[in-house]
Amino acid sequence: MSIERILSAIAPVDGTGMSGKTGMMTPGLSTGDGAGSFASSLERLVSAVETSSASANEAIVNMTDGTGDVHDAMIALQRADMTLQLTVQIRNKLVNAYQDIMRMPV
Repeated sequence: MSIERILSAIAPVDGTGMSGKTGMMTPGLSTGDGAGSFASSLERLVSAVETSSASANEAIVNMTDGTGDVHDAMIALQRADMTLQLTVQIRNKLVNAYQDIMRMPV
């Protein structure tokens, strides 16, 4: 399963690159080769985590002010949590891959 399908399952993207009511940016991971595309993919993933966290914080503030709904705040919190969990799992896989490569005999 590709990362793009996982990310789109977490936050479906409309034509603008924004998703749902929360306005969370979903990183458009490129499939191109090269270090630049890999680094930019990771950068977009980290920015998606930051954006989803900010969106969740905003939804909570709106809920406490009475201008937002509890339902929207809970959805934003779950979306932020799922995005963070995905990022942590990707980091873990990258660290494991690096360690496997470093253990290879030359």
